[in-house]
Amino acid sequence: MLDGKVLVITGAGLGIGRATALAAARAGARVVVNDVDASAAEAVAQAIREAGGQAAVQVAAIGTDGAAEACVDCAISAFGRLDAFFANAGVLRDSVLWKTEDAAFDLVIATHLKGTFQCGRAAARQFRAQGGGGALILAGSPAGQMGNFGQSAYAAAKAGIVGMMKTWALELARDGVSVNALIPTALTRMTATIPALAEVHAALERGEGINADLRIEGIGTPEDVAPLVVFLASDAGRAISGQCLGLGGDRLALWAHPSEAQVHQSPGGWSAEAISAALHDAPRQAIGIPPRLP
Repeated sequence: MLDGKVLVITGAGLGIGRATALAAARAGARVVVNDVDASAAEAVAQAIREAGGQAAVQVAAIGTDGAAEACVDCAISAFGRLDAFFANAGVLRDSVLWKTEDAAFDLVIATHLKGTFQCGRAAARQFRAQGGGGALILAGSPAGQMGNFGQSAYAAAKAGIVGMMKTWALELARDGVSVNALIPTALTRMTATIPALAEVHAALERGEGINADLRIEGIGTPEDVAPLVVFLASDAGRAISGQCLGLGGDRLALWAHPSEAQVHQSPGGWSAEAISAALHDAPRQAIGIPPRLP
């Protein structure tokens, strides 16, 4: 599905990034493996090479100036072009609002939001310079769609990524570049500290796998998520743009775009009392990640 294509994956040393790098290589892609951990990145690249694929390594901390450009430059230097870019790198520093320090908030925003912006900009410049289109795949999260307790910075960053995705899908359409957001629900090191998922993680470590009921509800492994990235990076996947697509376990989802749920009219304007009456029985939108979504 990706024969000959060149794909950059950030944060590819572990988790979803690693699973995607291996899956993309099996699908025929030449892969630039990025991670801040040089040994983890090289291990993934070596696994690709040992399986008969092609891989290059670019060690860089996404969110720092020049990191995104270095990943694109690596693709050009090693393989001569860029066909798809999966902006996946991220960190967590969870805490409730009143305990969140500026340094932790800034790190999450810099890595996820600024880092994704820089990756998108670097990829877009290369796609436009070489012609022929391309695919940008951005890592979102259910937290960015619905909020999540203790994740102010993470939810804000992921919501911002979706906003950028929709904007870039408009801006890059005439260049033949598709832009989509991945909304994964996979068990990774980022979910290992969630108490409700502790036993599921323990079962995985014991080699027991994830039971069928949980998979139906959308709880799976990084390997379950990887096929969606492979598809979006392919020529067939480029027919889809501006969308939030979720995958976890056995559950594939297309997230609805925000829209007005209810509209009221008041000729001449509104008073506070009239607003109170109009909204008294109005339906409320769901907030927070449902239990089935890690």
